[in-house]
Amino acid sequence: MPFYQRIEVDDNTALFVWKITESYNDLFREVSLKDTSLARLEGMKSESHQKGFLAVRMLLQYNGYSDFDLYYDEFGKPHLNDGVNISISHSFGFSVIILSNKNIGIDLELRRDLVKKIAYKFAEEKFVYEYENNSSEFISMLTVIWGIKEAVFKVRNEIGISFKDHIFVRPFQMNEKKTTALLDFNALKSEFLVYFTEIENYTLVWLWETES
Repeated sequence: MPFYQRIEVDDNTALFVWKITESYNDLFREVSLKDTSLARLEGMKSESHQKGFLAVRMLLQYNGYSDFDLYYDEFGKPHLNDGVNISISHSFGFSVIILSNKNIGIDLELRRDLVKKIAYKFAEEKFVYEYENNSSEFISMLTVIWGIKEAVFKVRNEIGISFKDHIFVRPFQMNEKKTTALLDFNALKSEFLVYFTEIENYTLVWLWETES
């Protein structure tokens, strides 16, 4: 089985990566799904999305869980029945989960030129202006910022949060592999400790809210 990597974040937090090399049918035969998950799977139009969904279940099984231990709240946030915090992401060739005693978020993104075209939707204009023509790592840095804002939203998915207007990323360098982020939304101000790395041509970000 193509279990790819385990990253030990701290004593109570670990991240698991699955490289999707199997066919849809091979993955489907290896997992058990509750009826709601099966209906969700069958409603997906993209086979890539279906395989990502199934690979997440493979990671659950790798950790002694199953699809029957996983449920989603009214906001679409995943939870495990035993109270362990979980966050999930998948993108084309990889699926990832993170398990922790902290309220964590994770995001996985394929690095593509496309991110430059949508940067105006999520990145601060100052960052784009400063780095667009001066950094060979512009796409990598934009992808980290996109991943951070996705992961923050997974932790604090209140209605009305804007990636560009409410989530701010502290300046960083790619070789640092960490930074912080701030969510400033209505009366809520939350700071997040952020880590990131690159796996092949993907960017992986994970974070959690720091104590006030």
